[in-house]
Amino acid sequence: MRTAIVVFPGSNCDRDAREAILDMGLGSVDMVWHDEDVFPEPPDLVILPGGFSYGDYLRSGALAARARIMKAVREHAMSGGLTLGICNGFQVLTETRLLPGALLPNSNLRFICGPCYLRVERNNTPFTRSFPDRQIVQFPIAHHEGLYFLPPDELEELEERHQVVFRYADPETREAGAEYSPNGALNGIAGIISREGNVLGLMPHPERATLKNLIRGTDGRGVWQSLGEHFGVFGVLGVREAVR
Repeated sequence: MRTAIVVFPGSNCDRDAREAILDMGLGSVDMVWHDEDVFPEPPDLVILPGGFSYGDYLRSGALAARARIMKAVREHAMSGGLTLGICNGFQVLTETRLLPGALLPNSNLRFICGPCYLRVERNNTPFTRSFPDRQIVQFPIAHHEGLYFLPPDELEELEERHQVVFRYADPETREAGAEYSPNGALNGIAGIISREGNVLGLMPHPERATLKNLIRGTDGRGVWQSLGEHFGVFGVLGVREAVR
């Protein structure tokens, strides 16, 4: 398995993602500068990491979406290649229209940072296949623009197509929805997937909940475990198997 992590000016979670992948034994990682035209080798997985690309000037993710390397990212995603956008990377994916919707300023208009609870709404994706159905997980969040928004008719369509993969939740009742969202996200949406099932964006940080004895919790390992199973690293599926 080969992963390409795009590095923008202002990225600050690119190394976190790299360490998570290496710690999980998921093969090689290429750190790709935003001004490159192509990936050094064809990747199996492309990650757009968290951070503050281009200082979040104009609008979070807006400038990064127009970086030179994004042509290669789009081609990878449009051809069915797995693509993961975390936090700022999720914002970039919506700016490129690889995912629908927009990430607006948090409802309290403040930067929020801390642990949060999520419910895994779908465990039939390459990114979540190792999680039990409706599992409650804890990932950290750190963002100012995390309120997921879509117009009502498009939001209804998103829900009907079962594109919501992660939703903010209460760990005690296991209920999920807007009332548990720390940022005001509609329907408590924390992460969504493309209609084709190969592009995932989420605001919480699984890479920051991966390394043992580093910070509280290792629930993020389930994301990397799922990808390892999908690509046959752990002996389950063959590399490049079509997204189901």
